[in-house]
Amino acid sequence: MYIAQRLAIGVALLALVSVLVFAATQILPGDAASAILGRSATPAQKAIYRRQLGLDQPLPEQYWRWISHVLRGDLGRSVANQVPVTSFISARAGKSLVLALAALIVLLPVSVAFGVLAGIRRDRAVDHTISVTSLALIALPEFVTATFLIAFIAVALKWLPPTSIVETGGVLSNPTVLVLPVLTLCLTATPYVIRMVRSGVSETMSADYVQMARLSGIPERRVVWRHALRNAMAPTVQVLALTLQYLIGGIVIVETVFAYPGLGQGLVQAVIARDIPTVQGVAMLLAAVYIVINIVADVIVVLLIPKLRTSL
Repeated sequence: MYIAQRLAIGVALLALVSVLVFAATQILPGDAASAILGRSATPAQKAIYRRQLGLDQPLPEQYWRWISHVLRGDLGRSVANQVPVTSFISARAGKSLVLALAALIVLLPVSVAFGVLAGIRRDRAVDHTISVTSLALIALPEFVTATFLIAFIAVALKWLPPTSIVETGGVLSNPTVLVLPVLTLCLTATPYVIRMVRSGVSETMSADYVQMARLSGIPERRVVWRHALRNAMAPTVQVLALTLQYLIGGIVIVETVFAYPGLGQGLVQAVIARDIPTVQGVAMLLAAVYIVINIVADVIVVLLIPKLRTSL
């Protein structure tokens, strides 16, 4: 029943997002016909092109035509690349997914380990060191971190390429192109997870049932792993869901800085070119992924905390 309710809410949110995405593409600066045809196009040519795209129709009719095609799995055709939007997405989504998974494989164990360590050593030197370092990293935006890494590792030390241009062999044929983007994502996202895990663990370690377990003579390791962490992981699941959304959601800034040919860079290029079908298709895909991750995270939290299941 709970899952059905969450799915219904997800569908309603996706419908609302479709309206917002359509409205946002209508207020993008510039004109799609001028962006595609160029400045040399005559007003008559632009009018014909707008008619072909259906841009001369009332907005409700444009929205209905677009969303009805989306429901049938047809995201339209990219006006900039002259390929179906589904083909454009499939060509780039795999690269973004590889980048996101590589970052998650590094990010998840490191952030949880440091968060747990800071939580069980609350107000000690280790906790202060981890907290101050994570706070400093949070203050740096992605593009600043990426710029520092490029200047130091790629330019000064010449250890890695400054850009992540993927050759014809694919990403996995030259994994070095992933190192700097993955390191940037980890340095950006890990501090948030560390601080949330630390908060949950430190709060749980001071709970009454943990103190009772200690007074009962249960070893400290068992108290931490069997009694404290399970309840501390519930809020952490939500943070990890948000982190996963950030990683899968195009990673726009990182992909653009490193010229990595993923969905994020493709979305930026589509916005610049006023490629409305591509912008709408990518935005709807990312919104659907976000909603699915939220639903999965909510279900996991309910499974982790039995008392939540009785209150539903």
